[in-house]
Amino acid sequence: MQLTDAQAEAELGLGGIEAFAEPKRAERWMRPVELVAAALLLLMIVMVLANVFFRYVLAQPLIWGDEVASLSFIWMAMLGAALAVDRHEHMKLTIFLPLMPPAVARAAEIAGQVLVCLLLLRLLPVAIEYAYEESYVTSPALGLPMTWRASALPVGMGLMAVLMVLSVVRTRAWGVIAATLLITAAVVALLWFARPSMLALGNWNLPLYLGLFVALLLAIGVPIAFCFALGTLAYMTFATNAPVFVMIGRIDEGMSSIILLSVPVFVLLGCILDATGMGRAIVMFLASMLQHVKAGMSYVLLGSMFLVSGISGSKVSDMATVAPALFPEMKRRGHSPPEMTALLATGAAMADTVPPSIVLIVLGSVAGVSIAGLFTSGFAIAMVLLVVLALLARWKARHEIMAGVRRASFRDVVKALVIAAPALVLPFMIRSLVGGGVATATEVSTIAVVYAFVIGIVLYGGIPKKKLLPMLVETAAMSGAILLILGAASSMAWALTQSGFARDLMAFVTALPGGWGVFMLASIAIFLVLGCVLEGLPAIVLLAPIMFPIARGLGINDIHYAMVIVTAMNIGLMAPPIGIGFYIACKIAKVPADAVMARIWPYLLALLIGLGVIAAVPWFSTALL
Repeated sequence: MQLTDAQAEAELGLGGIEAFAEPKRAERWMRPVELVAAALLLLMIVMVLANVFFRYVLAQPLIWGDEVASLSFIWMAMLGAALAVDRHEHMKLTIFLPLMPPAVARAAEIAGQVLVCLLLLRLLPVAIEYAYEESYVTSPALGLPMTWRASALPVGMGLMAVLMVLSVVRTRAWGVIAATLLITAAVVALLWFARPSMLALGNWNLPLYLGLFVALLLAIGVPIAFCFALGTLAYMTFATNAPVFVMIGRIDEGMSSIILLSVPVFVLLGCILDATGMGRAIVMFLASMLQHVKAGMSYVLLGSMFLVSGISGSKVSDMATVAPALFPEMKRRGHSPPEMTALLATGAAMADTVPPSIVLIVLGSVAGVSIAGLFTSGFAIAMVLLVVLALLARWKARHEIMAGVRRASFRDVVKALVIAAPALVLPFMIRSLVGGGVATATEVSTIAVVYAFVIGIVLYGGIPKKKLLPMLVETAAMSGAILLILGAASSMAWALTQSGFARDLMAFVTALPGGWGVFMLASIAIFLVLGCVLEGLPAIVLLAPIMFPIARGLGINDIHYAMVIVTAMNIGLMAPPIGIGFYIACKIAKVPADAVMARIWPYLLALLIGLGVIAAVPWFSTALL
C-alpha cells in the first residue's frame, strides 16, 4: 500500500506508480546504513516483545521500553527512507511521462530530481535546528535529551540529499540541470517579491500551491512524498507567515506515532509469509475443498485473497502469493487470463479491510479512531464485498464446463488442512487479539512475526540465511518510503487545517441539502478519485483529519465512515486507466493491461454496488462492535 506497497510496486516496474529504476543498491557506502537500519528494526521488535512479556507475564510494565522502541523506530524510518532513495523505491506517478516525447520526458524527470535536491538542501538546516531545539526536552523514562531521537531527521535528510545530488550529477544533463536551477531561482525571486500580494489572496493560494503545483510535480515524476513536501514548503514560504520549522515538526509527528510501529512489523510479516510459503498452503487448502464446484476456482481465488490478506496486510504481497498458485489451474479449466486478472485486482480491493490492514492502522492513527474497532468492522465489510464478487463470479460461470474435474478425496482435503492449519491460525489470531482488546496492533504484529518465523522454520522449510538480511533491509526501505509519505502528507494536512480550509469545508458541506447522505456521496467521489491518483496512504493522511470531524458533526459513526472511504479508495485504486493497483495486478499476472481493462468493469460495478450497500446501511459496519 496502499503503500504500503511502495517497494513491491517499485519492484514490478509499473506504468502507474513506480520507482526511479529497477531496485538495487546503488552505493556501496550505504551498506553500513543497511546494517544499522536492519539492526534498529530488530531492536524495535525485541523491545515491543519485551514490553509484552513484562506487561502480561510479569505484570510489571517496562516503562522505558516504549521510549527505546520509539527511538529505534524514527531512526529506522529515516534511514529506511534514505535506503529507498538509494534502491530507487520511492513511489511516483509515471502515467504522464510516457505520453511525452522521450527527450521531454527525460528532461522533466531530471528537473524533478533537481527540485527534490533543492527541497532536501532547504530542509536540512531547519532539521538540524529542530534537533538542537529538542535538546531542551528530556524523555520521561530514560531522561535522555530528545536530540537523540530528533537527530534522525537531519541524518536521514542529509543522506537523501547526498544520494539525490549524486543521482542528478550522474545524469550529466548539465543543460537541463542549469535550466532547472535558473528557472527555479527566477520563479522563487518573483514569488518572493510578490509575496504581499500572495498573502492577500488568502485561501486562494491553496489550489495554487497544494493543488496545481503538486499536480505538476506528480506529472513530471517527482516521488509522492517529495511532491507533498515541495507543495507545503512553497505554500508556507510564499503564502503564509508560518516558519518552515513548523513543517519539520509536523513531518516528525506524522512519522513517529507509536501506533505506526506496527507498519514495518506487518511489512516484515508479509515478507516472511512469502519466503516460507505459508500463503501458498492456504491457497492449496481452499482449492482442495472448492475446485470441483462451478465457479469453484473463482471462489478459491477470492477466499485466498481474503485469508492471505489477514496475514500480510499488503495488497501486492497478497496478489503475488495467490496468482502463481492458482492461475495455471484456472487456465487449464478455460478461464481467460484477462478475466482472472480482473478478479485478482478486485479481490485485492475487497480484502484490503481484512485485518491486519496497514491502511486501517494508519487511518486509526491520523483520525483518532479505535484500531480494534476498525479491525472488527473491516472483517465484516470484506465479507459483504466477498459475497458480491462471488455472486458475480457464479453468474459468469453459469456456462462453465466441469468435465474432467474431480472432487478432491477426503484424505487430500485433510492433508491440505493439516499443512495449512498453522498458517490459517494467523489471521484469526490477529483479529481476535486486537479486536478483543487483549493487545495493541503493534504488540500483535510482533507476536505474529515471531509465530510466523518459528512456524515457518519448523513446518514450512524455513528461510535461507542469506535471505534474512535482505528481508530486513527490504522491510526498512519499504517502511521508510511509506512513513516519509505519511510525514509529508501530515505537514500538508496541517497547512490545510491552519488555513481555515477545514472550517470552510465543514460550513459548506453542512449547508448542503440532503445532510449526511450528500456528504457520504461526496466523500465516496473524492476517495474514488484520490484512490486512482494518490494510492491509499497519502489520501488517508491528507484528508482524514479534515473529513472525520465533518462526518462526526453530521452524526456519522467513525467506524462506518472509515469503512466507506477505505472501500471507495480501494475501488479507485483498481480502476483503469489511472488506478495504480490495476497495473500491479496486470504485471503480476503478466497480462496486457488493455486486455484486462475490458473485463474489469463488471467486477468494479459489483464493488460499487457493495459500497452503496455499506454506505446506506451502517449496520454492516457496526454490527460486530
